[in-house]
Amino acid sequence: MTPPSVGRSGHSDHGGFPGRGLAKGLAVTLRTMTRRTVTAQYPDVQPDLPPRSRGVIALLEENCTVCMLCARECPDWCIYIDSHKETLPAVEPNARARTRNVLDRFAIDFSLCMYCGICIEVCPFDALFWSPEFEYAETDIHELTHERDRLREWMWTVPAPPALDASSEEPKEIAAARKSADKLVAAQADVATPADPATQPSGEEPAS
Repeated sequence: MTPPSVGRSGHSDHGGFPGRGLAKGLAVTLRTMTRRTVTAQYPDVQPDLPPRSRGVIALLEENCTVCMLCARECPDWCIYIDSHKETLPAVEPNARARTRNVLDRFAIDFSLCMYCGICIEVCPFDALFWSPEFEYAETDIHELTHERDRLREWMWTVPAPPALDASSEEPKEIAAARKSADKLVAAQADVATPADPATQPSGEEPAS
């Protein structure tokens, strides 16, 4: 039995004419040559990035409670946090004074960061967000450690979250907040509504 012919690529030419692979390759080349070349004119034209792009990590300083979860969970140890304790005076006469952590420094070394997003996922107070900003290259590696002022500036580039599905359930946090707001409005309406004289006991004059 005569073995099938084997071409230079190592594949046998079953059921075809000699040089079929070469003809298919030339056909692909010709199709590519006839197409119009599209060049992205960066940086004059900014690219259209996906909504979940991982460009840089932004900080919402007001939400940070210095719980240190992001720094402890970071596999690269590229998050640096410094804080001090502040004593708050008691609001009520018999209450005790409270202490809270005040953020002094929040920095991220992007020369070490591997953009895994663990710090954003573990933050319980939504203080860290992904920003699509990616133009922060530096000539010196030491300048890739960005402090909280720079991280706060990137908050303005964070895209808005996608809209919820119309058929999905309302988040529990929003439902609880709406219920509390409705109760407060109802209580204020009861206080503002004057008493009906017809409902008052006999022998009492309505309040002026």
